[in-house]
Amino acid sequence: MKIFLKFTLLAALVCTAGKSFAADGPLSVAVFDFDSKDDNVRELGPKIATLVSANLSAEPNLITVERAELEKALGEQELGLSGTVTPDSAAKVGNLTGAKILITGRVFKTDTEMFIVAKIIGTETSRVYGELVKGGVNVSISDMSENLAKKIAADVVQKGDTLVAKVETHEELVAKIKRELGDKKLPVVSVKIVEQHFGQHVIDPAAQTELSLILQQCGFTLADDNTTNRATVEITGEAFSEFGMRKGNLQSCRARIEIKARELSNGKIISVDRQTSVAVDLAEHIAAKTALQNGAGELAERLLPKLVK
Repeated sequence: MKIFLKFTLLAALVCTAGKSFAADGPLSVAVFDFDSKDDNVRELGPKIATLVSANLSAEPNLITVERAELEKALGEQELGLSGTVTPDSAAKVGNLTGAKILITGRVFKTDTEMFIVAKIIGTETSRVYGELVKGGVNVSISDMSENLAKKIAADVVQKGDTLVAKVETHEELVAKIKRELGDKKLPVVSVKIVEQHFGQHVIDPAAQTELSLILQQCGFTLADDNTTNRATVEITGEAFSEFGMRKGNLQSCRARIEIKARELSNGKIISVDRQTSVAVDLAEHIAAKTALQNGAGELAERLLPKLVK
């Protein structure tokens, strides 16, 4: 089972200012070209998007997807930096780029004024907010873009809990799985997930540890080479983590896990699954292990109910 991480991690942050949702997890923002189809503004859409992105990248609470990386990721799916991105397509774009917030919009002129309208779209919730700046026809687009970026940043911080899905705690996840398992008979399970970071073998695999912990907390009996328990279900897989980027003292990592569960008595494959996740921390290896831990938790929610008859 080969795993190749094709995309560099496209962003993460820990929010530090005021009342903010982002302190609970990573966040990234992708800015698309603004629609500028009218003849009198035809060249302004990409320029405004670049200026808005640059201003947002200076915000201490945000980190933006590099536009070259955004184009590369979307280009492989025949999606450009188009201002036509919609709430319906936001989830797909978010999965491709790692962005949780998408910014797009339109620029147009009347006889006496120029307007820039922005849409702020949550890739996880499809929630949309709008912002507007206007000025005279000869106003500096640099000033307008800076003002718009400030409004966007304020909206992301103040309304972020509706743009980004609520982060589920470990305890909530375990409780949810236990409710779904009910009083069904649980098999004895062995777990072996080989883990690598930067192409190096990891002595203490984080994905395996997290999945084993959740299995145990949900009532499953674990088996390994050092126990007398005989496993009836075997979970195997591979996990990779990779450094993404650094902003200030924060470092982000992206991880991917692929697993397979099979019944040992007859070799029947119960489930094959995979998960990609992102985490940020002051230390690179902690960020990598947290990303793997988060991915294992998401896999556990889907996998464990399939292990019971």
